[in-house]
Amino acid sequence: MIIDHPLLGPRDAQEFVYLGDATLIDRPDWQAENAAEAFHDYLYLRDNPAGEHRELWYHEQGDRSWLVVTRNTLTHEITSVELARDVARARGRGR
Repeated sequence: MIIDHPLLGPRDAQEFVYLGDATLIDRPDWQAENAAEAFHDYLYLRDNPAGEHRELWYHEQGDRSWLVVTRNTLTHEITSVELARDVARARGRGR
């Protein structure tokens, strides 16, 4: 599988480590009243969809960047690759 890195171009997936669902970017507020419940859900409840899914990948054997890869889990077709920092900033995190 080839991942088209936004900065480095096409790279073999063997250079990367898959780290799970991209919703991990949306870490709960630890000061919220329901923080314990929110962190439980954040840590232990995961979707396992068949079809298009947003995933976190880490470029371990390259520039050490984090990517959000939108991939079809049935065909492995990649439709989008974004830097995770850009995704987090767009959601108002990492200011």
